Amino acid sequence: MSTDTDRLAHWLVSGLELDTTIFHVGQYCGPWRASTAGRERASFHLVLRGESWLHLEGQAPILLREREGVFLLRDIPHSLTPDARAGTGCQPRPMLPMNPPVAGACGLACGFFQFRGLLGELFRSAFPDYVVIRSDSAALRAVTPLFDLILSEAERDETTPSPLIERLTELLFFYVIRDVARRDEVAGGLLAVARRSEFAPLLDDLLREPGKPWSVEDMARVACMSRASFCRHFAETSGQPPAQFLLQVRMKIAARRLQGGDSVLRAAEHVGYNSQAAFTRAFKKVIGEQPGAFQRARRVPVLHAPG
Repeated sequence: MSTDTDRLAHWLVSGLELDTTIFHVGQYCGPWRASTAGRERASFHLVLRGESWLHLEGQAPILLREREGVFLLRDIPHSLTPDARAGTGCQPRPMLPMNPPVAGACGLACGFFQFRGLLGELFRSAFPDYVVIRSDSAALRAVTPLFDLILSEAERDETTPSPLIERLTELLFFYVIRDVARRDEVAGGLLAVARRSEFAPLLDDLLREPGKPWSVEDMARVACMSRASFCRHFAETSGQPPAQFLLQVRMKIAARRLQGGDSVLRAAEHVGYNSQAAFTRAFKKVIGEQPGAFQRARRVPVLHAPG
């Protein structure tokens, strides 16, 4: 790991603003099924006791053991069940209190989180759809005591979840953020641009006004550089020319707006496209799908556990 990448990870953790809320804490017994999908919010599931299977569309089920979990940075279809076979026979059912422990039950802490400010937007666009926490990860060895503390709070005999669970979950997530931000594929691109003082104001402007008719000259002017110097240094930093970088930013912002319920036309206009056909071509080039198909695929209904 390079010193620059490590510094970038710490910069991201220090500047990110996060709000966490608990959805439910307790244990499931029998052929249960749970999900936080379809609420247009990022969410998490932490296995405090027992084990569970995470089901994501188009992927093999993922086993989550005790002191493991998943942070879903985007609202993607998913479910958790005690069965690897896509929850055959599993249905939403009431969650029981954590005490007394039931043999074979799965104890979970589930909730939502959201990012505030432009750095949150940058984070969401640069990071993967979900991150799995593994108990045997050397990089995340420090989070084990956090799981124990969350379990201790969950076992308290109270009618509402302890507010400390939210704070402990945020701390756990910051460890995960630092680990993921150190990966080369994440540290490049948007985050690398944000780290450079001469480019950070430009990135702020691009995120605030993605629909502005940005030219390379406009971007160079914000960075206080000549056009030639800006193009050279920007490409060295981000790994792509400024115009291609702008296209990536615009399409990622448009993708989030489509997931949030915007029409294709409104999403296109927000990022500066008056032609829906031109927007569709650009979106498919960057995201790999037509905007309408992208939106429909991320609105597949998923069964929810009662809150």
